[in-house]
Amino acid sequence: MSSVDIRKLQVIAPNFKKRLSGVTATVVRLVPVQSRSIAIAATGPVIPPHVPQIPLTALLTMPRSGPDGHRVWHARRNVEMIGGLALKYLLGKRLKLVFTSASQRKQSGLTRWLIRRMDAVVATSERTNSYLEHPAQVIMHGIDLDDYTPAQDRAALRGRLGLPDGVLIGCYGRIRAQKGTDAFVDAMIPVLHAHPEAHALVMGRATDKHRAFEQSLKDRVAAEGLSDRLLFLPEVPVEDMADWYRVLDLYVAPQRWEGFGLTPIEAMACGIPVIATRVGAFDALVVEGETGTLVDPDDIPALAEATQAALDAPETLARWADNSRPHIAEKFSIEREATDLVRLYRRLLA
Repeated sequence: MSSVDIRKLQVIAPNFKKRLSGVTATVVRLVPVQSRSIAIAATGPVIPPHVPQIPLTALLTMPRSGPDGHRVWHARRNVEMIGGLALKYLLGKRLKLVFTSASQRKQSGLTRWLIRRMDAVVATSERTNSYLEHPAQVIMHGIDLDDYTPAQDRAALRGRLGLPDGVLIGCYGRIRAQKGTDAFVDAMIPVLHAHPEAHALVMGRATDKHRAFEQSLKDRVAAEGLSDRLLFLPEVPVEDMADWYRVLDLYVAPQRWEGFGLTPIEAMACGIPVIATRVGAFDALVVEGETGTLVDPDDIPALAEATQAALDAPETLARWADNSRPHIAEKFSIEREATDLVRLYRRLLA
């Protein structure tokens, strides 16, 4: 475990959720990069060993003041804002409270009340910022370009992962209607019928209340005779995800709603072009006609047509792939995100 000296700690990044999520992925990726510039540690029930961290129990006994007087507590969920307020006002810890919002809808009364008690607020996109009542600084997410790289030997990697050769189209993330998993399945059925060399991959986990939804999708695929070509794969750890992007020819992000949405930049950093819906920050991530294309959310015929058009024009797909990583390297490196956040922390600690 990558532990730190709590007495020297300047910033704490809580991650109170046990299950994999976009927020968890953000904390796991950012904290090691930020730790090169400032004394930061994550804390939570499940933090990978390579991430600088302190145990949750240490929050109760840590010194009241940090090396700069205050410490920064950077929350990304309501429960983490509540935790920071409890540490500050019930246990007397000297904290400056920061909240990052990715939501693109009107917040609940509780969330608005919590946000008003923050010392600084970060929005992950201009669209998110427009929903906030509290002034916010826009800092868009980035990706670790050392971890997410194109495949050296895609065929060998596919073999190692037990995947078929041919055209692979991926859709990764939680399996639920909000994420558009059913839109992906419905769009891929005609695509796969038209392209016998193609396979589609759905990777992610369905929570208990979405298990029936997942089974209905598998049943739909089976009824089309495509169970061996539209594959449902189990969720893998964050640190293994890059390989699953590298094997693809095309990534599809079919969400109906999204806060920010990391998967398109993960795919493009691996040199994989993207077809996405116009939700979250996707219209700022995907360059229309250069790194992929965009369609309206819940427009399944348009999603199928865009995918089929891409497969029918391999030279276009190759050009999108060539453009994808340079675009992410220029605009969405994790170093840029980490630098902007550390600059914010230092202002609060000054």
